[in-house]
Amino acid sequence: MSEQTIIAEQAALLGNAQRVVVKIGSALLVEEASGAIRHDWLASLAQDLADLAGQGQELIVVSSGAIAVGRRLLGLERQRLKLEEKQAAAAAGQIRLAHAYQEALAPHGITVAQVLLTLEDTEARRRHLNARNTLNTLLKHRALPVINENDTVATSEIRVGDNDRLAARVAAMMNAEALVLLSDIDGLYTADPKRDPAACHMPVVVRLTPEIEAMAGEALPGVSTGGMITKLAAARIAVSAGCRMAIANGTRPHPLRAILESERCTWFLSDVEPRAARKSWIAGSLKPAGSLQVDAGALKALRAGRSLLPAGVRAVEGTFQRGDAVLVCDAEGREIARGLSAYNAEDARLIIGHNSRDIEDILGYRGREELIHRDDLVLT
Repeated sequence: MSEQTIIAEQAALLGNAQRVVVKIGSALLVEEASGAIRHDWLASLAQDLADLAGQGQELIVVSSGAIAVGRRLLGLERQRLKLEEKQAAAAAGQIRLAHAYQEALAPHGITVAQVLLTLEDTEARRRHLNARNTLNTLLKHRALPVINENDTVATSEIRVGDNDRLAARVAAMMNAEALVLLSDIDGLYTADPKRDPAACHMPVVVRLTPEIEAMAGEALPGVSTGGMITKLAAARIAVSAGCRMAIANGTRPHPLRAILESERCTWFLSDVEPRAARKSWIAGSLKPAGSLQVDAGALKALRAGRSLLPAGVRAVEGTFQRGDAVLVCDAEGREIARGLSAYNAEDARLIIGHNSRDIEDILGYRGREELIHRDDLVLT
């Protein structure tokens, strides 16, 4: 199969994906010399996003650029900044960045929602649930989340400059079918093409091998602090979660349209579905912290693919927090499922056996209707 055929096939799959995460690199969004946002380029990207949203696709943007914008606003012109200076620059630049996205997407009738995350928000299970629920709610109401790393507090992430990996974590957390990393290069080469003119472009990577990972070079100087190393790390996260990933040149106007029109890029393929990958993670990678015993009605509902409601739970065992993995057992104590609890053990004991509409009266706050949502539960 030719390079162009492979890219065209993946472009068609991208056009049909239900949920897509797009990561924007600093070098695309911010002029290196002035620190100004490239509004014309952003307007073309906004048009691409609007076109995809108009086809019913759910879109999430992970954007770099806050530090690159903010450092000029604060007069921090030297090449290397201290940690506290990077944090200050992020604080000053983030508000400009959010406003730029809002202005670019408003003409298309798209509501922009700013979300600040760290890698820990996608990895710690309670934070993971909070972030996932927030993003799902925004998508349900047709808002477009624009995510940036919470650079003012994420000290280790700032040192790495790793929004590529954050984007992959978001894609995995949200069961996205595709992740697009827009950069200043059109994909993976056998060597750094800026240093080796004999480097060959790779249109598709079926499996990430040590030989593939050895092709990555270091980031060149400039406003971008990532590099092919971080992009391959993102690819490993994405494909293991069932998410195809593309590295594409975003420097031209309408960068997403270019991918859909089969312009050159590199696709990293996955042989699992996103939902199946998440279910596998819940079933095999998390140590249960407690258990829930359910009645026959709840057991029937779970086997029909429904969520676990408090009304169908008869007993709670163990000490666990919201977001922890728990076993789901039948009346004889046999494990039938595993899932992530939407409540801690103390609150769960108070609401079991009750209708979901009574949760607020019992706990004093309105939580989720489900003890375990079907997306966070897998039958075993």
